Amino acid sequence: MNKQKHLAELNPADRHRAVATEFTEQVAAVSDWQAPTPVDGWVTRDIVDHLITWFTEFLSAGGQELPPGPDVGADPSAAWQAHVGAVQSLLDDSPPDTEFSHPMVGAHRLADAIDQFYTADVFMHTWDLVAANGHTPELDGGYAAQLLEGMSGIEDLMRLSGQFGPAFHVPDDADPVTRLVGFIGRDPKWSPAPSRSPR
Repeated sequence: MNKQKHLAELNPADRHRAVATEFTEQVAAVSDWQAPTPVDGWVTRDIVDHLITWFTEFLSAGGQELPPGPDVGADPSAAWQAHVGAVQSLLDDSPPDTEFSHPMVGAHRLADAIDQFYTADVFMHTWDLVAANGHTPELDGGYAAQLLEGMSGIEDLMRLSGQFGPAFHVPDDADPVTRLVGFIGRDPKWSPAPSRSPR
């Protein structure tokens, strides 16, 4: 992660680069692609598949096509590497005023659409993958607070859309990452079930 600036201070291309780098490190750390995650019913492979699939379809609906990459089912790590490289190239190489019009979310600058709808999702799913890997997530609290503030204003709409399940209650004075995780329906204290020793 960029150590000189907090994520909230970065432009969309640099924020994606920082967030995706952190997620990529977690992808490389996965030892079991069938391991459970904090997302009910999902294994680690599903998180990578989700990010690649929905965002590729999202861009395509607005006329932006990403080059096809390796199959997630066969090699999630290679699929992610190809995908993240293509998204970063799109951000780095597109003119700043490139417009993106999506039938569901309307018109935005392309960089802003990627930032608002996708980079934020990668950030939140980084928490899932860190936890699934058995580590303690340490994410940028300032960016978490920014996301929480933005989503809180449209909470009813988000719940009705099915994007998130019910919030998980956390103390009001919890840190921003914990409050964000609870808001999107995760148990901040989730951890993988300990493996059983053979009898």
